[in-house]
Amino acid sequence: MRYISFGSQGTAVSEVVLGTMRIANKTPQEVAELVQTALDCGINAVDTAPIYGPSEGKLGEAFDLVPGLRDKVWLQTKLGIRPHPRVKASYFDFSYEHSMESVDHSLLVMKTDHVDSLLLHRPDALMDPQEIARAFQELHDAGKVIDFG
Repeated sequence: MRYISFGSQGTAVSEVVLGTMRIANKTPQEVAELVQTALDCGINAVDTAPIYGPSEGKLGEAFDLVPGLRDKVWLQTKLGIRPHPRVKASYFDFSYEHSMESVDHSLLVMKTDHVDSLLLHRPDALMDPQEIARAFQELHDAGKVIDFG
């Protein structure tokens, strides 16, 4: 496996990433086995997002099930895409409030105190860069997020 030096800490992150968009129907044991299999193959990067439904919670359950598993992975989540409450559609929300709430919820359900990387899920021409920068700075200063993209 090849690795890149990532972010402010120069963490060795695998070039191949384990995506979790399709783990909704897996048990915590199956998710833990999936993560361990990735690690056994040299893949230490795990990517998720709240818009993937229960995948962050499934990861949290797997981390609870296998002590120390969280510490072995470089964990990345995303924010910004929200399901619409009334119609089958999604929309972008990069507001300060949603950014803070999204990360706090992700940390809670993943049963971790930080993520190694936080991404804006997709660009949005209407986002306010200063509002996003303010949220990112506060999340970083609080130790909840190490690096951003």
